[in-house]
Amino acid sequence: MHLPAITDHQILAARPPKNRVSPLQPYAFLNETEYVTAGQTAEISTIFLTNRECPFRCLMCDLWKNTLDESLKPGQIIEQIRYALENLPPARQIKLYNSGNFFDAKAILPEDLSGIAALVRNHDRVIVENHPLLCNQACLDFQQQLTGQLEIALGLETIHPQVLMALNKRMSLDDFVRATDFLLEHGIQTRAFILLKPPFLKEQEGIDWAIRSVEYAFSRGVSCCSIIPTRPGNGMLEQLEQSGHYSLPTFSSIETTLETCLQLNQGRVFMDLWDLDQFYQNEPELQSRLTRLQIMNLTQTLPDHA
Repeated sequence: MHLPAITDHQILAARPPKNRVSPLQPYAFLNETEYVTAGQTAEISTIFLTNRECPFRCLMCDLWKNTLDESLKPGQIIEQIRYALENLPPARQIKLYNSGNFFDAKAILPEDLSGIAALVRNHDRVIVENHPLLCNQACLDFQQQLTGQLEIALGLETIHPQVLMALNKRMSLDDFVRATDFLLEHGIQTRAFILLKPPFLKEQEGIDWAIRSVEYAFSRGVSCCSIIPTRPGNGMLEQLEQSGHYSLPTFSSIETTLETCLQLNQGRVFMDLWDLDQFYQNEPELQSRLTRLQIMNLTQTLPDHA
């Protein structure tokens, strides 16, 4: 399987403009409910920090839309977290997502980590996102400063070797294994992001490889998998759509993939429902089917069909 090598330059050239964001506030924050264990759910404060753009140019990424071109000043990330927490109801867990890598020293400044740890000391679990190549001593140092459990969300995306290479993520499966082994060895838990039907895969292939990728992540000790339907909107995917290399997964593929992964009974599996109501407006019985997916996320069981 020979896939086109798409360069950073091509990916950047295809982009629409960024959104205007402020270094003084997170670009979004909310409380969400997540299944944690044995029929129990937990409230999680999720803060989408405004941060410097990620240096990796992943083919499918649209997180750069809410980023800045330069690093923040010391203390600004701490103020963003404080601002969000002051405006959210209390929660036991917290996600600090910065549209990139929490342990990129040019994104989250190392001198801010102790202040961040102090702000989140009342949380049982702190979840951040990070590239497998950036899992290093800094992760261990931050875990030591927390009173709760550190969990790092890693983009595995797919275990299809050629597609993973074509995503321009600059990562191999060996890199993912090294990162998960290193983190688990030091008591840091992991979750994985998996793409449903990334570019270059047909519909059934997209389902099959998503399921295989979830199984693989669990085999490496990952505690939960978040499946993300690959969505257009970053410019590059629109170009790939025109050339026949990408199409939005069908809604039934989303349903089938989550149903199958839950039946594996290997760990928690969530389907990312963000903006699905916009992408699938013409889908029959959309609201009841979205509600069913939400119930599956929250209960990790399969309710009857809508």
